[in-house]
Amino acid sequence: MHTVERDLAGRQEATAAQHGQGGRFVRLPHSVRIVRVIRETKTVSTFVLGASVEAEPGQFLMVWLPGVDEKPISVAWADPLTITVARVGEWSAALHRKGAGAALGIRGPYGRPYRVDVTRPALLVGGGYGAAPLYYLASRMQSLGMHIAVALGARTADDLIWVDRFRDLRIDLRLATEDGSAGDKGLVTLAVEDCLGQQPFDAACLYACGPEGMLVALHRISRERGIPAQLSVERYMKCGFGVCGQCALDDILTCVDGPVLDAERLDGRRDFGRYHRTATGRRLPV
Repeated sequence: MHTVERDLAGRQEATAAQHGQGGRFVRLPHSVRIVRVIRETKTVSTFVLGASVEAEPGQFLMVWLPGVDEKPISVAWADPLTITVARVGEWSAALHRKGAGAALGIRGPYGRPYRVDVTRPALLVGGGYGAAPLYYLASRMQSLGMHIAVALGARTADDLIWVDRFRDLRIDLRLATEDGSAGDKGLVTLAVEDCLGQQPFDAACLYACGPEGMLVALHRISRERGIPAQLSVERYMKCGFGVCGQCALDDILTCVDGPVLDAERLDGRRDFGRYHRTATGRRLPV
């Protein structure tokens, strides 16, 4: 067996053993109801659910729509439980058709969250709907009295989400849109470079969630500047707790090693920024 495959198999067996005899995971889905739906953009909606969870910023839930599918979704807020979902396929389109009172299944939370470094200023970077889970992180950091800046990017002003919520935190907020319709014109990484050129953020820790192309650019910035970064990486998931191996990124199981990964952990990973896997395990370009 190839070394990477052997490592993955061993870690899957260890993870299964931790979660129950014979690899059976005992945390079963339970039903919750949608309390409120907030339309953020034409393709993104926020769902406030009639439940709460003990989740750290950066963790995710497996959200089940009976008869459709189950998908991993980041926790945008824990109490009341809130998720923000973009309409990109059959599962998300089915969720977007549901309104208040509709039921869905959840299990979790799963995954490795952001680890807050209180000794450094924090620069949070969100691309598109990746802004939602970062609001939870920013609120946590604010309660710790940290120095925070947030950079949000999207294609147009209409694609930016959660901007007013971040403004209500009264922290340093920077916007960037590719067409210049809000904030700086260009990619959000330009705003990041500008912020990192100013004190005290020249010694900041980066925390990011968004498209993989953005994460690749932030990984480069982190390594070139010698500053730490924690990047939330998205991969296709089936189980959510390290048994199926579907979410493998080279030798990393994204569901248990991540989804939040330190920048150095991504050094030399050939799939990062290049390939993802389909439901059948086929590798395709990102």
